[in-house]
Amino acid sequence: MKYTDKYQRRYFMPPYPCLDWTKKEYVDKAPAWCSVDLRDGNQALIIPMSLEEKLEFFDVLVKVGFKEIEIGFPAASETEYEFCRTLIEKNLIPDDVTVQVLTQSREHIIEKTFKALEGIKTPAIVHLYNSTSVAQREQVFRKSKEEIIEIATTGAKLLNEYKAKDPEGTKNFRFEYSPESFTGTEPDFAAEICNAVIDIWQPTPDNKVIINLPVTVAESMSHVYAQQVEYMCKELHNRENVIVSLHPHNDRGCAVADTEMGLLAGADRVEGTLFGNGERTGNVDIITLALNMYTHGVEPNLDLTNIPELTSVYERLTRMRVYERMPYSGALVFAAFSGSHQDAIAKGMKYREENNIPLWNVPYIPVDPHDLGREYEGDVIRINSQSGKGGIGYLMEQNYGITMPKKMAEHFGYTVKSVSDHAHKELKPDEVYEIFDKTYLHPNKKLELVESHYVQESGGEVRDDKAEVISTKLTVKIKGETRVFGGSGNGRLDAISNAIKNGLGLEYTIYAFTQNAVERSSKSKAASYIGIELENGKVSWGAGIDTDIINSSIKALISAINNSGLI
Repeated sequence: MKYTDKYQRRYFMPPYPCLDWTKKEYVDKAPAWCSVDLRDGNQALIIPMSLEEKLEFFDVLVKVGFKEIEIGFPAASETEYEFCRTLIEKNLIPDDVTVQVLTQSREHIIEKTFKALEGIKTPAIVHLYNSTSVAQREQVFRKSKEEIIEIATTGAKLLNEYKAKDPEGTKNFRFEYSPESFTGTEPDFAAEICNAVIDIWQPTPDNKVIINLPVTVAESMSHVYAQQVEYMCKELHNRENVIVSLHPHNDRGCAVADTEMGLLAGADRVEGTLFGNGERTGNVDIITLALNMYTHGVEPNLDLTNIPELTSVYERLTRMRVYERMPYSGALVFAAFSGSHQDAIAKGMKYREENNIPLWNVPYIPVDPHDLGREYEGDVIRINSQSGKGGIGYLMEQNYGITMPKKMAEHFGYTVKSVSDHAHKELKPDEVYEIFDKTYLHPNKKLELVESHYVQESGGEVRDDKAEVISTKLTVKIKGETRVFGGSGNGRLDAISNAIKNGLGLEYTIYAFTQNAVERSSKSKAASYIGIELENGKVSWGAGIDTDIINSSIKALISAINNSGLI
């Protein structure tokens, strides 16, 4: 009984069912985005950003495409105040960007907030808040509902007064109100206090107000929050001139779900941060929200085409780290180590290329990594002891133009996995190629080709392999000893093979032989892959690369013989 005695649900359902949002399938348009990285995110850092760092971060947010950016709490500290003044005095705010500042409902704080905004030529949102939850009313303020409403309405009136004092402000200032700790507030009381503020501000189509419904502390499952939001959307006065905003925190790990369901429930705007930075478990991650929409074919109106660069700047300025499994942004979110997953991805990529399919529908990868500035090689197919032949083969083909036959790819896959397993580490693409080189291109050199000459049976120099019979005189080194062999066959490779068999008394048959161009150019090298089957049924593999296609096949044969154990 420990949990039922100590913990009880601290949220409140609306007084009537609010389930219209359940009839919607997905979020079909982007909300207005407001970044709170520079206020909510910054105040949650172990070492808050300096003025120079905040200015750089502001520029990053502008480049991403945020049109509303909360720049701080000017009355909270001199750094916050100085940042606001620097943006204004140095004309660093683009004309199409609205900055937002936060203030408590206290006159001296409101006064300093408006002082910080003096002379601003671009739009600004003044964000007023006070706590409304049962816990805050009873434990912190020890005030009645009526007294809490008075705090909010007093602040709302003061905002009107300070706006009226500033000729520029009459044009530039917009207002926002948050019943902080909304999720622990009775919905009918939340509507009552918000409506009291709305009635004072008297919004119009040209001067809408924002009512922000924060998940200050997550108290419920996401469907409950959606019903609370829908209730507010139905109960707010002058709804057509009110922008309903969401500000979810991630205490229950549900911030993204809370926001998406809140948008289905009628919200118009979202306050959040990049990578979910913020107090405690953080704010909602706007990158995840935006790219969730993107994968449904909805334009998010944010530029997230270079996630690696954005991650690098964020980590440098905030001294925070983006978790490797963070949706879309983490270093490993597109990485497949599992053999079966790699095989499915490789086949999906190949199918998409072969059929020229424009729509993205690759197994295991919900969004094209290229759209986010990521690479297939190194980001998608990652090689370790869990990897399979499909992923390893795909990496070799994409990075190096090596297209092994299926059975050889299987053999190579086991070789690579064994190296990774014994080294207890992931292998980079160049390390995988090095294994290929040592295994097939340059294995032990017991048998080395020195030179070869060919003649047609009818006499004369061989110009192609179309003659019925070709003879060869072959000079090789066997464990350092030079020897000369002769043989014939229905082509140069067959002639070489027969010469080696006869000269060394070997028994094998050519089990598989394929070739491909390593590059698509006039100077392209050819890669050849040969498997020879021994008397015991085992197959030995070799590969060769050369600008001459015949030489590449001979190198592959020599490699396969060296790997066979016959010498």
